Amino acid sequence: MRILMIAQSPIAGDSRILREATALAAAGHTLHVIGRDVPEAWLADQQSEVGPGITVESVSRSSGLRSGNGGLTVGHGHSGPKVLIQRFGRWLLLPEHRNRTEKQWRLAAAPRVAAAGPVDVVHAHDFNTLELAAEYAEKWSAKLVYDSHELWFDRALPGRPTPLWRARGRRYEVSLASKARVVLTVSDGIAARLRSRGLADVRVVRNTFPRADDVPPAPERPEGLLYAGRVGAGRDLPTVVAAARQLAPFRTVLMGSVDPNYRLDLGPVETVAERSIDEVDDTLRSYGISLVTLTNTCENHRLALPNKLFHAVRAGVPVVAADLPELRAVVTQYKLGTLYEPGNPQSLTTAVRTLIDNYTTYTDGVRSAATELNWEHDATTLVAAYSEL
Repeated sequence: MRILMIAQSPIAGDSRILREATALAAAGHTLHVIGRDVPEAWLADQQSEVGPGITVESVSRSSGLRSGNGGLTVGHGHSGPKVLIQRFGRWLLLPEHRNRTEKQWRLAAAPRVAAAGPVDVVHAHDFNTLELAAEYAEKWSAKLVYDSHELWFDRALPGRPTPLWRARGRRYEVSLASKARVVLTVSDGIAARLRSRGLADVRVVRNTFPRADDVPPAPERPEGLLYAGRVGAGRDLPTVVAAARQLAPFRTVLMGSVDPNYRLDLGPVETVAERSIDEVDDTLRSYGISLVTLTNTCENHRLALPNKLFHAVRAGVPVVAADLPELRAVVTQYKLGTLYEPGNPQSLTTAVRTLIDNYTTYTDGVRSAATELNWEHDATTLVAAYSEL
């Protein structure tokens, strides 16, 4: 079949979209992917990045209210009446700006979508592409697939509270997603929630990684903690910093891209340069423990299974993870590591020390889990769903 995927993400850094496209191409489908702000160098060499049967194009999106000098700082930053007024204005306007920016991207992408069709299947990645995807699926009498990477209207978002927007959004999401032949999502918890809202055929394709060809033996003891992922709000990183002070001289390290305008006093926490997905394996192994942290501030976090959990499994490294329902279920079932209470530095410190004291038990659990928690296993669900279409 001819498949059009639409995503408001840069694609080059979205491992889920790339894995899904590659799996479907290997099953004999042809795909065109429209994404956001894909780097020119990556587009120029996309065949080496995504392989045959897949093409990618990019539509830019305004950076809007974001500043261009985001990064980590030591200290509390600037203060004063002017800064406080600016922050209040940003807090007040950010939800409206976010919705407008996403709508502008859809308007800019619409001619590209029209030119890419007609196709057999339109695959919408996340809610912010679903309206556009549903419109063209109907025009072309194509099948619609909705891929919900998150519980969209239950995320922790910066800016003022928007309860009415969330309530209306949940209803609109269901009205659009009910047109889809199949709905995909990333965890059993999110799948159950979407079914409870009226979506019948919801299937779980987790954000797992392909099995590693050769995982070296684990060391007897870990050298440190590594957080490998996005550095920004909602990741419970202030708790990580506070725990690092108690754990020192045991090393705590951050590696990842920094959200614009995010500020954090790092204290004793080290940083290392961001690396490619494949290079992260060796980095995780060099420290020995992977941090899978989230705040307990929204339903989306409570039902999430972050990529970094499965990346640790691929690398053969146990985790210290936030004690949230979906993470707890998987971590305890497969004995992947220990859990801590989000926002509680002492709990995180205790979880790290418990893992160190029982390190062999958890490395054994991770290696056993790798036989099931891998992309080869999850890709079968995706390919089977498409074969039914």
